[in-house]
Amino acid sequence: MLKFQAHRNLWLGLAAAAVLTGGFLFLGHYRATHQATAQAKKANAGKAVTAKGATAKPVAAKSVVAKKAPEPTTMVTVPKGTAISATVSQTLATDKNKVGDTFAASLTAPIEIEGQTVIPKGAKVTGRVVKIKKHEIKVTLASVVVHGQSYDLETNSLSGSKAKVDDTATTKNVKSTDQAPVNKDVTLLTAKSQLTFKLSKPVIIPVKG
Repeated sequence: MLKFQAHRNLWLGLAAAAVLTGGFLFLGHYRATHQATAQAKKANAGKAVTAKGATAKPVAAKSVVAKKAPEPTTMVTVPKGTAISATVSQTLATDKNKVGDTFAASLTAPIEIEGQTVIPKGAKVTGRVVKIKKHEIKVTLASVVVHGQSYDLETNSLSGSKAKVDDTATTKNVKSTDQAPVNKDVTLLTAKSQLTFKLSKPVIIPVKG
């Protein structure tokens, strides 16, 4: 009888311990689940606030800069025979220059076609020496610059004027009686000379507006 009672108490003790252990396990699981759920809700709430703030953030309007429409360009042909007057910027001479030398000049009058200015007054032109002999120097126009762009020109050639230059010997150890002026015939094209050429071939120039 005592032995049976002892076994009974043992089983009851074991059963009670199992119940208590299960309760503790259940309580721990419940707490862990509750904490995980609370953290998940908190995280979701934070994301919602961030998304709401991102949506509510004003978007800066892009500045729109109006671009000016380019002016239309018309191609104008300057015909053969058109007169081009230019002022030479430097002196050329038969005793100093050679064929192929270039020189600067500028237009003294605008080139107009049907009332429209194609090449403005003062436009920079380049001339070229095309012939030199003892008493002859000939030049022609080679190009003109319009709106920063160079255009080739073909014109007739013009001659310079004859002149005499006194060339006195200055060699040392020469007696004064032996120093006599020597007349030297040269042909000059002096600076600021105004020449009027004629186009021997048409040239096409773009004109804005």
